[in-house]
Amino acid sequence: MAAQARNADDYRDNLLAGNRVALARAITAVENDRADAAAVLQAIYGRVGRAQLVGITGAPGAGKSTLVNAYVRELRAQDKKVGVVAVDPSSPFSGGAILGDRIRMSEHGNDDGVFVRSLASRGHLGGLSRAAARVVDVMDAAGMDAIIIETVGTGQSEVEIMEIAQTVIVVCAPGLGDEIQAVKAGILEIADILVVNKADMPLADRTERQLRDAMRSRQRDGWEVPVMRTIATTGDGCAELVGKAAEHFTRLSPDARENAARARMRKLLAATAAEQIRAGVQDLRGNGMDDLCEAVLRGEMDYGEAARRAARLTLTDSGEG
Repeated sequence: MAAQARNADDYRDNLLAGNRVALARAITAVENDRADAAAVLQAIYGRVGRAQLVGITGAPGAGKSTLVNAYVRELRAQDKKVGVVAVDPSSPFSGGAILGDRIRMSEHGNDDGVFVRSLASRGHLGGLSRAAARVVDVMDAAGMDAIIIETVGTGQSEVEIMEIAQTVIVVCAPGLGDEIQAVKAGILEIADILVVNKADMPLADRTERQLRDAMRSRQRDGWEVPVMRTIATTGDGCAELVGKAAEHFTRLSPDARENAARARMRKLLAATAAEQIRAGVQDLRGNGMDDLCEAVLRGEMDYGEAARRAARLTLTDSGEG
């Protein structure tokens, strides 16, 4: 491979060949919206939709990263190629990922069948950076059999994982009030599988009962949401969890999988459009923008109307109005 992939054909050939350097470069391109990001996206679309996409979410302290580590171990025992997108908190100084999840998954660092990428949440409240959907698609096109997306764990804003993952696993820990927080946040509504992790701790039985009571008679698309127990540090229950997630994946209809892909594309388009409008508004100069600011300051126009007019100004400025 050349020192720098130059076009879609370069990326396509090398990604399909399983070249890890090409995969790393492609992910960097789409995460940072580099000049060659368009070439990457041109290369991969039409080649996505094959991988099993598993989202793992839940409140901080539930042991999500340790569970992901054990989950990957089980998938590798089945000889599956695995991608992990770990959305970490952002550094307040650099804006980059703190990389805690990658450190906790270091046992897979020398395994060519596993590719772990940490992404910064960059203040995105849903726990998913805007680049996460693109990175998932790049890994999918590169031939991963399963891709695990672990959210940052903000606790009450995790529902966006539904827009990317086909199977959502919500992790709770005994005695941390996760089940109460989950009910408040509506996070139980997004779960395809509920997991009581650290099941060897006191109060695990109570947490399991509370979750089962909360999910009684509740189904998602004809799927009865199971409540499972794991001890991620020892691997107990993880094989059963992987099996249940695979069962859920096989039950998804082709329409459901197509809808999931469409939802990811909608998220990408909406995020890209918003970024372009934001950049355009920030770059606006001249009387048009000044007039809007003055109108708001004088109380003659509300923020919503001023924002809509500013957005129209960006399109006019770019020749698209």
